[in-house]
Amino acid sequence: MLRPILAIVGRPNVGKSTLFNRLVGRRRSLVRDTPGVTRDRLYGTVAFERWQATVVDTGGFEPRPSSDLVAGVRGHVMTAIEEADLIVFVVDGRAGLVPLDEEIAAILRKSDRPVLLAVNKVDAVAQESVLGEYHRLGFSPVLGLSAEHGRGVAELLEAARDMAPAPPPEAMADGAGTRVAIIGRPNVGKSSLVNAVLGHERVLVHELPGTTRDAVDTPVTFGGKEYLFVDTAGIRRKGRVSEVLEKLAVVMALKSLERCQVAVLVLDASDGVTAQDAHIAGYASEAGRAVVMAVNKWDLVPPGMVQKADVVGQIYDRLPFLEYAPVCFTSAVQRQGLGGLFAEVDRVAAEAQKRIAPGELITVLRQAVERRPLSARGVPLRLHSAQQVAISPPTFAIRVNLPDIHFSYQRYLINSLRHAFGFAGSPVRLLFRRAPTRPGRSRARRAPR
Repeated sequence: MLRPILAIVGRPNVGKSTLFNRLVGRRRSLVRDTPGVTRDRLYGTVAFERWQATVVDTGGFEPRPSSDLVAGVRGHVMTAIEEADLIVFVVDGRAGLVPLDEEIAAILRKSDRPVLLAVNKVDAVAQESVLGEYHRLGFSPVLGLSAEHGRGVAELLEAARDMAPAPPPEAMADGAGTRVAIIGRPNVGKSSLVNAVLGHERVLVHELPGTTRDAVDTPVTFGGKEYLFVDTAGIRRKGRVSEVLEKLAVVMALKSLERCQVAVLVLDASDGVTAQDAHIAGYASEAGRAVVMAVNKWDLVPPGMVQKADVVGQIYDRLPFLEYAPVCFTSAVQRQGLGGLFAEVDRVAAEAQKRIAPGELITVLRQAVERRPLSARGVPLRLHSAQQVAISPPTFAIRVNLPDIHFSYQRYLINSLRHAFGFAGSPVRLLFRRAPTRPGRSRARRAPR
């Protein structure tokens, strides 16, 4: 299901990061009693009853002596408006209404996004009298809450669920064939790659990073097979490119990842793997999508300067969590490497759909445990049963006597499954459950003969 995106906006030090942490249920965002402490946008999933949404902490603005506070906050608010389905506008109930709140409200009123006004730091019912002055901002409802203590958060989520637009019913069914998301940071050649496949300029291309304004679904036929390409990039803005567009690319990648079967992570051959590449790659892995890495602009690398094998090694060094994903080399400008790219897309899509019979599965896992035994407090690990419970990604439920297995041993078991069954390009999930014990069985074993 395509989850709506909730962006938390507001001036510095009103408790945006505290609210983000409360919504996602864990301390993902750094919180400190200093304005502008969040340096990066953070993304997480919030669940309320059966409703889910992607929540975005739009912190990261750190005022500098030479910068204008209002202009800086405006840039972040405009960024959030571009891609959010619902804006959660946070203000400080203790400090009262300030001019910067009114500046942000003026921007939000001009947008077509629904806005939920959250007055934070209202720790008790007696303090709700401060809500009155915030009605003049022109938003309804006005909700008082305490992000630190959790007061009013359930009411906030209930209102957000009611106000957020419902996803279109065809969100996961549009187009025939394999759904492929083209993801990556701005200006790595994503749109050019789609145009190269089509043979004409279906997607606007410009040297300015962030030319693509929205995700563009493009039906593609290649080699007699049908695909649906989702091209994602930044927005058409000239200012604050490095800060705003780089972070916004992650939001758009999240949207497309929810709708795709295969993610093509486009890397720039002339830049190598950057920190932003790693962030976006991590979201693809966490989303459970099959991944192909395309090193684009390979034509800009002088012949003989570097070997492809060396580049692949460097990529896996920087992205070890994607060592299962194939790497191909493309040149969108010269339309080179497209056949290899589609071959890998077909391969990883099929691998992600692969199913393994329970008998084969338990045999491979037990052989792996025999090769490298595991024990806890003298009790050896025993596998009782195993079965595949899902595809895309392949997910396996394993009944064991010791369910708390260290991640390094889990990785060893996953590698054993890959060695036996493949799963190229696809993450593999293991779900460990404690095997039920038969009453009296352990005592019977210790009974005297």
